[in-house]
Amino acid sequence: MTTSSIDLNADLGEGLTDDMGLLAVVTSANVACGYHAGDERMMRKVCAVAARSGVSVGAQVSYNDRPNFGRVARDVSFKVLSEQIADQVGTLTRIARKEGATVRYVKPHGALYHRVYDDPEQAQALLEGSGDLPVLGMEGALILDRARAAGRRTFHEGFPDRAYTPDGRLVPRGKPGALITDIDEVGRRAVEMAARVDSICVRGDRPTVLSVAREVRRALTAAGFELRSLA
Repeated sequence: MTTSSIDLNADLGEGLTDDMGLLAVVTSANVACGYHAGDERMMRKVCAVAARSGVSVGAQVSYNDRPNFGRVARDVSFKVLSEQIADQVGTLTRIARKEGATVRYVKPHGALYHRVYDDPEQAQALLEGSGDLPVLGMEGALILDRARAAGRRTFHEGFPDRAYTPDGRLVPRGKPGALITDIDEVGRRAVEMAARVDSICVRGDRPTVLSVAREVRRALTAAGFELRSLA
């Protein structure tokens, strides 16, 4: 996909980074809904500033697993997972409305993000629990195919600060070379990816995320891309 506009997203409301700094740089905010991180106070703060800044708010949904930050795969039944997704989306929707924002898409987090890449039951549970929200996910993910088949909008994203396997998935974090640490290289990779994806994601859990986000935005703008939020 060739486009002159691109979205820049990051995970916010997790209590790990400078949310307010990132909200001045990104165009979409994946807001933690309390199951892997965050709480209602964080959600309120992020949604309020996002509304004033013109940043789109997305529900960052996860397994119910705060001790492991949602990064451990769970064998959750279809019914339970669907209900948990609905609870997370519903909580953020209620808070966002009070702060003048709208939840405009859903994005799975951590282990759930990777699970719905090719697990039909868990992908369908996430779709069932998230109503008709557009879905943000990885290129080639089953959940995006299922969402499109159901008539829902989909957005696919690239990770310029993560290495990919030959089959298009992310190299696991514990593997050598999985994380790209050179900021200039991350900016170059973002520009390359922007020609084929709808959104560029910068990891919100790295200490230098604000510097990385600023460099990615600078590189995209310099390459002629207009930064525009999802949905």
